[in-house]
Amino acid sequence: MRNPKRVAVIGAGSMGSQAMWRLAGRGAEVIGYDRYAPGHDRGAAGGESRIYRAAHLGEPGYVPLLRLADRMWEQLQAETGRPLLRRSGSLVMGETASPSMRLLLSTSAAQGLDHEVLDREELARRYPQHRLPDGHTAVLDRLGAVIRPEAAVQAAAARAEQLGARLHRYTPVREVVPAAGGGVQIVTDQGTDHVDAAVVTVGPWINTLLPDLPRSVDIRRVVCSWHLPTRHDWFAGGAPPFVRATPHDCFGLPSPDGLSVKLGLSFARHLPVPDPERLDRTVRPEELATFHKLIRELMPDLNPDPIRMSAYMEGYTESGNPLVGRLPGEDDVIVMAGFSGSGFKMSPAMGEIAADLALDGTTEHPIDFLAPAGAGAA
Repeated sequence: MRNPKRVAVIGAGSMGSQAMWRLAGRGAEVIGYDRYAPGHDRGAAGGESRIYRAAHLGEPGYVPLLRLADRMWEQLQAETGRPLLRRSGSLVMGETASPSMRLLLSTSAAQGLDHEVLDREELARRYPQHRLPDGHTAVLDRLGAVIRPEAAVQAAAARAEQLGARLHRYTPVREVVPAAGGGVQIVTDQGTDHVDAAVVTVGPWINTLLPDLPRSVDIRRVVCSWHLPTRHDWFAGGAPPFVRATPHDCFGLPSPDGLSVKLGLSFARHLPVPDPERLDRTVRPEELATFHKLIRELMPDLNPDPIRMSAYMEGYTESGNPLVGRLPGEDDVIVMAGFSGSGFKMSPAMGEIAADLALDGTTEHPIDFLAPAGAGAA
């Protein structure tokens, strides 16, 4: 009998926990490493809630990956018995004539996504929480949902361990070195492990661990704020999570406890993070100005003074598409990085794809446009 393939997963966060789950479920010998522990609040998985939506504002190639992710979310919930995703629908709003909204509408129609276009009057009737400026359109994505990110990361990691994976918590990886004769050496402060393949999913630490990555990842500080409604019926109608496209570039979700609304901003408003180990986690009052403006114009029934503010990190690429595929010149090292603030909803699909690449050397899922070198990843 052939021995199972030995695969290291470096970083057990948004993508790494899912990769561990899928690899362990397919019989691999999985060794995971994390500089903290699954579900920590120092990376990109914090904030209690994330949006799942099939209606995407960018590249149409994401739609098959989102459909895969939707199935995998259901499988993870079934295997763990944990409610990780709550169906609520989601709203995307923006200028009707903008390229991003036109692409979303055409892709949703072409791909047969379950969606509905709402004009200003219909949005006001169904979702009076929101104001829609003249010349803007709202799209209701009926597959939309709210995901619990910390719970999802811990659930996927725990399920992987149940299936036989080993996870080294509080163990930073210092080097990933191709081994003579094949395979990869994983170097930590505790020693060196030799594996057949490595999946690198270290989020904001990608540039530190792989400084020679051909396409750089821009690490940014993300600020979110939580606001209480000023009217008791703000959550009527389900209050689905929402995304505002250009020119507002923001997002929001009802908090899991149903008391507040979490708001976040787009890449253009995020400050660079020179060193992910020294993230400035203090949010200052002057950083509220943009939130105040958005609330005044678009959601006037929210109290502009937040009950909480938090800072996280995310990685962005120049194209906005993440790096997914083999490290150029190193067939045994698979990279997943730079998901640009929109990757969590795809994380179980990315876990499946990581398992494909590590175990089979290829994947049937369409990821060529996500490859680290800008060419085919499989």
